[in-house]
Amino acid sequence: MDLVKDDQAELETEGEAEESDGAAFDPASEAELVHPDARWYVIHTYSGYENKVKANLEKRVESMQMGGQIFKVFVPVEEQIEVKDGKRRIVQRKIFPGYVLVQMIMTDDSWYVVRNTPGVTGFVGAGGKPTSLDQAEVERILRQMGIERPKPKIDFEIGESVKVRSGPFEGFVGVIDDINAEKGKIKVLVSMFGRETPVELDFSQVEKL
Repeated sequence: MDLVKDDQAELETEGEAEESDGAAFDPASEAELVHPDARWYVIHTYSGYENKVKANLEKRVESMQMGGQIFKVFVPVEEQIEVKDGKRRIVQRKIFPGYVLVQMIMTDDSWYVVRNTPGVTGFVGAGGKPTSLDQAEVERILRQMGIERPKPKIDFEIGESVKVRSGPFEGFVGVIDDINAEKGKIKVLVSMFGRETPVELDFSQVEKL
């Protein structure tokens, strides 16, 4: 599909990751269409301005009384586990940087409100016409946002030297032999009694040299 877009004025940028608020999320209910003529569309924005575009559009919908045609606005994100300074935290990262989902009834008026929102560069579509997502695509995206367990952010490589910062092997230096991203575990070869011994640790238990 082609992007139907023009340049807009620059906006203040946003951070790449935001700490999760842990709010409950129901993909099935969020994906449900609130009107038989409503469809989900994708709008293109400047990368880094997705949340600001969402806020701007929601304000325009309210001030221009378009709530009967524009219903929901989403920035697709997924949760990841990030380890920083030995502490694990869950952060939200954008699944599709530069894109925002809008549930709306496509009319000339609703198109105008969305298209002229500051930061919006166009609708995603073919031949200059906005193309709606099918329901299965929307549910898959929302499920990725709300149900899948957090994915650890991998900041290590096999063969890299690291130092153990906590636990029985605190202070030992070893080489990464294996990384289990799903479990958030790392296997490190440490030298003990003249030979290398594999030790399984959490990501938060090691630090780069």
